[in-house]
Amino acid sequence: MDKEGSPENLVHGIRRVAKGERFVDDSLGFGFLKAAEMPLTGRELSVLSLAAEGASVAEIAGSLHLSHGTVRNYMAAITRKTGARNRIDAIRRRVCPTPCAGHP
Repeated sequence: MDKEGSPENLVHGIRRVAKGERFVDDSLGFGFLKAAEMPLTGRELSVLSLAAEGASVAEIAGSLHLSHGTVRNYMAAITRKTGARNRIDAIRRRVCPTPCAGHP
């Protein structure tokens, strides 16, 4: 449930859950489905984690025993799956998946 949701929608959600039903507010449902459709693999998470620490493509490749091209391919997949504009945006989205103060 979105914290900006109406009180009526909250009551509706509580009633459905009390009946043993699932309830996901429409405003949140699409984001959950999108994330569930394309989760990051373990290797992509490793690459993203090193990138978030400031490692270069060469450093990531050396640490994970990958070619530079493979690291770039992982970063492209991460960027696509997270809906990011670039590497920095992908890192920001992973660290703060919902909009943080000062970041759209």
